[in-house]
Amino acid sequence: MDGKNRIVKDILESVEKNMGTGKNLSLEALEAHTGYSRFYLNRIFAEETGCTIHRYIMERRLTEAARKLVETDKTIVEISGEADYQSQQAFTLAFRRAYGCTPFTYRERKHFTPLREQTKQKKTGITAFCERKNNWRCAA
Repeated sequence: MDGKNRIVKDILESVEKNMGTGKNLSLEALEAHTGYSRFYLNRIFAEETGCTIHRYIMERRLTEAARKLVETDKTIVEISGEADYQSQQAFTLAFRRAYGCTPFTYRERKHFTPLREQTKQKKTGITAFCERKNNWRCAA
């Protein structure tokens, strides 16, 4: 495994490990964790996976939130906080942009569809959630 693959794998593992723990998942935190500049990290991550680190983290958080909406009885406020949104309004706006419906409507449909499906990247063999599985969206 070359240096770039190792760095991307380290980023993915760090994000997945810290998902939902309340720890900082920003580029700055990853920069401190890896010792590389956030610009370099973002560039090689995008080259290897096809999406930016920010987009990856945002869509992983929304995917986990969607899963919790369908599989748990937690309130939307609780889920939005766990997804690291400052308010339910900000969470609802981001969720609607990604899924095409509100979290409440998504929960009522009882159908979980991840924004990003875990796939192995052809070029590197790195597992990432950067390719859309399908274009399923709620009917608004």
